[in-house]
Amino acid sequence: MEQNNNMEQKKVEVETKTMGLVEVESDKIIEFPRGLFGFEEFHRYALVEAELHPFIWMQSLDDKSLSFLLIDPFLVADGYEIDVDDKTLLEIGVDSPADVVVYAIVTVPSDGGPVTANLQGPVVINRKNRSALQAILSDSKWTTKHNIVNALKSNAKV
Repeated sequence: MEQNNNMEQKKVEVETKTMGLVEVESDKIIEFPRGLFGFEEFHRYALVEAELHPFIWMQSLDDKSLSFLLIDPFLVADGYEIDVDDKTLLEIGVDSPADVVVYAIVTVPSDGGPVTANLQGPVVINRKNRSALQAILSDSKWTTKHNIVNALKSNAKV
C-alpha cells in the first residue's frame, strides 16, 4: 500500500492542448536544454499517452498550446537507424546507447495530406536523466516527410 502512495506522489498534473488536465508520472517529464529547432525557447515537456496507439503527445509545460505528436520511428521505417556523434550525445549525458529512447515528430496536415514523420530530425531522450535533444541526421536516406500511414498499413498483420 505504501508503494502506491509513493507512486501517487510522483504524478504531475499537466494542462494539455488536446486532452485538458491529465496526470502523468514525473518520470515522463523531459527537458531539452537547447529546445527544439524553431522552438528554442520551450524546454520542458511531458510525454502523454495519445488517444490512439502507438502515438504519444509531447506536451510543452511552458506553453499549453504547444504540443507535438510523436511515434517510435522503428515502427514506421524498416531499417531505421540513427547516427548521432558521441559529442552531441554527451550534451544530454548519454553514456550508453541503451540509455537512449528515440521518437519522430509527426505532422498531420490540415489539408488532408499524408500523415508524415520527421525521420531526419529525431527526438533523442536520455532515459536516465530525462534530458533530450533533437538530432539532425546527415544520412539523406531519411526524410522529414516519411508517410507513416502507408508504413503502418504495410506493417499491420491482417
